[in-house]
Amino acid sequence: MKSGVWLADQPFDLDPFDRKILDVIAVDGRITVTELAGRIGLSKSPTQARLRRLEETGVVKGYRALFDPIQLGRDHVAFVEVKLTDTREAALAAFNAAVRRIPEIEQCHLIAGAFDYLLKVRTSGMTSYRIVLAEHISTLPHVANTSTYVAMQAVKEDVTDPQSP
Repeated sequence: MKSGVWLADQPFDLDPFDRKILDVIAVDGRITVTELAGRIGLSKSPTQARLRRLEETGVVKGYRALFDPIQLGRDHVAFVEVKLTDTREAALAAFNAAVRRIPEIEQCHLIAGAFDYLLKVRTSGMTSYRIVLAEHISTLPHVANTSTYVAMQAVKEDVTDPQSP
């Protein structure tokens, strides 16, 4: 199999120009097409066509602003293992839908292992985390138990920023 980005069940083949586009926009999503073309060594029209194709095929899912959570007063990070009482598809779907409604949960991953889900939860401190755990996470559908691990320092959070705190 050739290397590429997976879309559904089929890989999307990326050539070196596509990879350069992705490398540049991963760091600077606000770059103009003209600047992008200059950085990757193509003219503007083919660069724009490639970027549009990457967007239309879903390789590029969108663009967003990144915020500094510490400056926003959300510097408490906890990772929560969640074990469910039921792991049939309907139970997983109910859990997944409910998790999406809790803004403090930044990430949620279904895990193959000793527990069912791993959550990344960001709050302003231990007191607010305790409330989120008690009133939201523990009351999610089919939760049997949870275990919390508090992060002391973020060594690397963003794959596009090698200088992450």
